[in-house]
Amino acid sequence: MDEILKFDTVNQYNVFNNHETLHPLVSVIDFSKAAPRKLRRSYFGFYAVLLKDVKCGDLRYGKNLYDYQEGTLVFVAPGQMAGIESSEEVYQPKGHGVVFHPDLIRGTSLGRHIDDYTFFDYNVSEALHVSERERNLILDCFAKIKFELEHAVDKHSKTLIATNIELLLNYCVRYYDRQFITRENAHKGILERFETLLKDFFSSDKPQTIGLPSVAYCASELTLSPNYFGDLIKKETGKSAHEFIQLKLIDVAKERIFDTGKSVSEIAYALGFKYPQHFSRVFKQHVGMSPLEYRNLMN
Repeated sequence: MDEILKFDTVNQYNVFNNHETLHPLVSVIDFSKAAPRKLRRSYFGFYAVLLKDVKCGDLRYGKNLYDYQEGTLVFVAPGQMAGIESSEEVYQPKGHGVVFHPDLIRGTSLGRHIDDYTFFDYNVSEALHVSERERNLILDCFAKIKFELEHAVDKHSKTLIATNIELLLNYCVRYYDRQFITRENAHKGILERFETLLKDFFSSDKPQTIGLPSVAYCASELTLSPNYFGDLIKKETGKSAHEFIQLKLIDVAKERIFDTGKSVSEIAYALGFKYPQHFSRVFKQHVGMSPLEYRNLMN
């Protein structure tokens, strides 16, 4: 069985990486200070923004080259696992990171908006690849947080630390927006696969066995995390993934409404609805009339 490293507190993570604990709820890590170690999966009881320095020229995720070669940002939320399967290979960690416990941001602007940073629930393969300029700005944000940690604690410390972490995360939102653009060709392929997935889904018996296709189901079929998939579709189409699914559902429903040999209830069940009333309500929300009214209008 794989050995899993468990870090419930910031102090435990500091000790593991040979760092002094300046604050029990937040730390800025320089991984070059850590001792060489074997690759292990790790459990985190806090948030982590980890900048992995990359110096090789052909590093890949699967079959895809990195967008940039200078570094990669990985985001971890409390209760998540990070790392890879155990290996006997020994390596020297490199890079930097900031870790912070949820208790640090309670009552702050960041605490109120932390769920807006959806990339904390992305897969590792959906990490943020930054350019040299972006990397330097990220490191500057780390430095500002570290400066506050080394400053004597006063009534402003918590606010300033949380504000600088929020600034860091807002830059990451900007850089992810840039990455969605620079990966436009790859994302168009995903959008096409999404459309094909929905077409094949409604042409099969899956609606009767699975029900209506969810965002999580579609993301899983496309080997993406739900949050990354949702953000990608929103950037590409201007619609949420749920809205996109609903529109495809209505298109299929409109076609089937013309089949007067089937009742509205039969069409509803065939599309994956548990209750015909739900189908009629959704149809009317999008079309402006009930399925029966649409059928009578078109015939």
